[in-house]
Amino acid sequence: MCGIVGSIAERNVIPILLEGLKRLEYRGYDSAGLAILDHQGSLQRVRMVGKVDNLKTEIQKTPNKQGAIGIAHTRWATHGVPNEQNAHPHMGGHRVVLVHNGIIENYAELKVVLQKAGARFESDTDSEVMAVCIEHAFRQPEVTSLREAVQFAVRQIKGAFAICVMDVEDPTRLVAVRSGSPLVLGIGVGEHFVASDALALQPVSNQFVYLEDGDIAEVSKEGFQVWHGEGIAGANAGKLADRAIQRSQWQFDASDKGKYRHFMQKEIHEQPWALRATLESACVNGQIPYAIFGDKAESLLPKVKQMHLVACGTSYHAALVAKFWIETYTNIACQVEIASEFRYRRAVVPPDTLLVAISQSGETADTLAAVKNAKQNPNYLAVLGICNVPGSALTRLCDMLFLTLAGPEIGVCSTKAFTTQLLALFSLTLRLMDSNGPHGEHKSLVPGLVKELQALPTLLEKFLAKEDDIHAIAKTLVQKHSVLFLGRGPCFPIALEGALKLKEISYIHAEAYPGGELKHGPLALIDKDMPVVVFAAQDALWEKLKSNMEEIRAREGEVFLLVDEALSTKGLPNVTVLALPHVSSALAPIAYGVPLQLLAYHVAVLKGTDVDQPRNLAKSVTVE
Repeated sequence: MCGIVGSIAERNVIPILLEGLKRLEYRGYDSAGLAILDHQGSLQRVRMVGKVDNLKTEIQKTPNKQGAIGIAHTRWATHGVPNEQNAHPHMGGHRVVLVHNGIIENYAELKVVLQKAGARFESDTDSEVMAVCIEHAFRQPEVTSLREAVQFAVRQIKGAFAICVMDVEDPTRLVAVRSGSPLVLGIGVGEHFVASDALALQPVSNQFVYLEDGDIAEVSKEGFQVWHGEGIAGANAGKLADRAIQRSQWQFDASDKGKYRHFMQKEIHEQPWALRATLESACVNGQIPYAIFGDKAESLLPKVKQMHLVACGTSYHAALVAKFWIETYTNIACQVEIASEFRYRRAVVPPDTLLVAISQSGETADTLAAVKNAKQNPNYLAVLGICNVPGSALTRLCDMLFLTLAGPEIGVCSTKAFTTQLLALFSLTLRLMDSNGPHGEHKSLVPGLVKELQALPTLLEKFLAKEDDIHAIAKTLVQKHSVLFLGRGPCFPIALEGALKLKEISYIHAEAYPGGELKHGPLALIDKDMPVVVFAAQDALWEKLKSNMEEIRAREGEVFLLVDEALSTKGLPNVTVLALPHVSSALAPIAYGVPLQLLAYHVAVLKGTDVDQPRNLAKSVTVE
């Protein structure tokens, strides 16, 4: 969640660090800071609460400030309130300077030990404890370098973290460690970089090394070396690791919103393009080939007897939709789990179960932990990852992989990544259907469904054309304190997603229910001040939904109906109807995600909230 940037070069690194922080703003943060060693070897450290622009303004007050080595950070508070003392970089004493992402679980115990040894602390953070641990490691006779000090200290640390460390007495190198939180090296000519996300480094490098869990890297102007860390690498601990240099597949300008007011709006409108790009890789000659899931897919997928889907947040809602598809079309029993719960419970796993892990960033801590636990269970046939970020941790853990091609998503609220996740899950369903084995009962439906899928990007453009109508509904909702979302069948998870989106960026309380659950409690909430947003696709549940709306209207509830234009809405008085282009019941969950995103967006804009960076939230949740 926090953002790390480090740089060592022949040139002044301050502009590199500040630009890197700007590109990491989408991850969410409450303070920012940087530290450099100037040309005289003196440490210059600046920390500010609030936006990176505040930090930049403060630094510009001394325009002659320059340095060829430095580290920088955007902090999302976990320990200690947002203030200058708790902002990064942290000092361990007189020589160690550290930036940290993650959580140190045993920091309180370590802090007591260090205080008894004479350490003094300025902040309330767990991060400073790690910095002090590294500083104290220099007292050991066997420690002669920053890397050795870091290695010594890391042995005492419990938790998930990524760090980048600088030594005031040695301006020739940075040391970085990945242990459960993402970290990447950027490769240059006579300069090298460290960051928690490759996007931060795109102005200065298009070649990257993605560190593995446990890796310790030493970075200098001339190059880098990576060692296997202790406690994770087993017999390889302490040995040099061979990490491949990968060329970036993304082009991204952090300042380019184009004609749009916010990144979220831009990314909503990019969904037809994102679907087309993903479809081009997934659909070949009207078929979904095994190869899009990796080399092992053809031998593994036909053996699947059960499926477990694990994810968090928006990705969890995509998994709930997929359950309907998988069980309807393939007869495979499918269980959907919230990763943060699944990792801590003992699940019954029948033999030949496929685990499907879904994560936009590929770095979601709970999802990664669930995958690692599953790989220890022999009843899991394999792990299939669905992810939008090449080179991320999830892409390296899984036996099979569907890489969505949504491109960088900067708004904290997931939009096009969600849509392409649904496309990936529907493609998986089609692949399982299109077989001669036990999953192929509905094989004859595949050509028609593929044709509908290929037409979906153009259909989404028609949904986006309804933006003005959705804006009109938003004007009604903006003054409300709570909103109820209603759906049935595979549209119920879309109602959940609609409620989540509205909560995330407008800060209006919202809940979602299946229509049939109204009588079991939620009707108590309905009155003239409770708006209800209803999603209705052309399926067998339409008549049931009409009854649900009558129940709401009988209690003076205000209904906003987003409905397939092929359905008749006669006999529904006092209902605000938005007719949407016809879409098959199978693909309605993908298409109906678009108006709910636009609705949340326009309510938030009318309320004046920070749409792209909503309060208290981060884009990539890399801590528990």
